[in-house]
Amino acid sequence: MKRNQTRELVLMAFYVALFMALDYITNMVPFLQMPNGGSLGVSTIALLMASYHLGWKKGLAVSTLSVAAQFITGPMYTPDLIGFALDYLFAFAIYGIACVFPNIGYFYTGVLFTNAWRFACSTISGMVVWGLDIWGSMAYQASYMVPTLILGMVLIPIMVKSLDRFMK
Repeated sequence: MKRNQTRELVLMAFYVALFMALDYITNMVPFLQMPNGGSLGVSTIALLMASYHLGWKKGLAVSTLSVAAQFITGPMYTPDLIGFALDYLFAFAIYGIACVFPNIGYFYTGVLFTNAWRFACSTISGMVVWGLDIWGSMAYQASYMVPTLILGMVLIPIMVKSLDRFMK
């Protein structure tokens, strides 16, 4: 295995581990949790950084592996396979392709798109799996997804620029 390949595998493992650590910490802080599942998405920062740092292919791999790791180690709030696919697999894997969307200065459209996709997946899950009407599901999801979006829109540009300087 070449040195660059080893380095990238280590970075991918780092981002999966960072996702898991941030998810664990978030699950330990009660005021970040919603009563019926969902929380402030601090862990999505690791997935977004993996995408912007490693590219969409490796970012997608990191995001998908993170969902698998979360399935094995953490609490998942879903009663069935459809809920798992909507609330976790589709909702979190999309973060891996954030880098394919163009940045406009410090406005990272990938952060906006991926959070909008997660919001849509979770809203559909709220309706299909949990039996909520569209407005109830949207209100519930927005209560933690809007803060997650704001967190990502603020932190990701700062962290990517800092990482770019460090990597040179």
